[in-house]
Amino acid sequence: MGVALHPQVPRRWFRHTIPLAVLALLLYLCARSLRSLSGYGPGALSCITEGSPPLQVRQQSGSLEASEREEPQCLDPQGMLGRMMGPFRASLNSKGDVELAQYLAGWRELIKFLSPFGSIFAFATSEAFTKVTALEARVQGPDAAQYKSLAAMVAWERRAGLLEQPGIAPRDPARSSGSRTTLLLHRALRWSQLCLHRVATGALGGPDAGEQCNDAYGTVLGPHHPWLVRQAVRLAFLSFPGRGRLLELACPGTREAEARAALARAAGTLEEVYNRTQGLLAERGLLQLA
Repeated sequence: MGVALHPQVPRRWFRHTIPLAVLALLLYLCARSLRSLSGYGPGALSCITEGSPPLQVRQQSGSLEASEREEPQCLDPQGMLGRMMGPFRASLNSKGDVELAQYLAGWRELIKFLSPFGSIFAFATSEAFTKVTALEARVQGPDAAQYKSLAAMVAWERRAGLLEQPGIAPRDPARSSGSRTTLLLHRALRWSQLCLHRVATGALGGPDAGEQCNDAYGTVLGPHHPWLVRQAVRLAFLSFPGRGRLLELACPGTREAEARAALARAAGTLEEVYNRTQGLLAERGLLQLA
């Protein structure tokens, strides 16, 4: 879902407009205490499906089969993608729950991974960092025993009367319940997952990475954002790196087919975490909490 450019509009205008749009977006978010981007409004999200998960990577791109021959370094435990995938995988325990400490560790690595992708992720990673830090304070705080896992946290906060009323944001975002904060991170994870999946599996000659990630934004987050934010994001996507550059950042020193396969595996891990979290939140009636 790109922005059509009139052929007579000078390129110089867009070179200045794009940074100004990003700056306007960040200033707007600061003025709203970053609440507009995360509190998507009442009834915001049910499970968003685009085809049947899990990812069908080989069916969507035959070139990805090259990944089976040799594991690229970016998937190693100390590689760019491996550092992110490891804790996220570890968060999925055998009891069908999500371990919060590992989930947050995975988010920290995801933030590091997304940061070089350009200004369009600046607001997303800034907001995610704030929420990760807030949740870590609970996981490591005096009530740490109640914040071992997602299910344990929700059960305790419900018993303690800490859960907000659905759709009603707290006056002080810093005092949000852990459950609400997790829900907002959960939604941001979906956008990240869809964007990375589309970068990995986009067909040659098809829509570019910026258009695909912008479309993912429009599907997941755009409907819950004010008009000003949506327009600024659309402009910011004009400066989004090309697919080749994104693949190079994700998996340095590998061929395109290998980088695509590695990034698709990482997106698949994020989807597993998203689906597990989505199910837990839905069972407990918390998808409308924010």
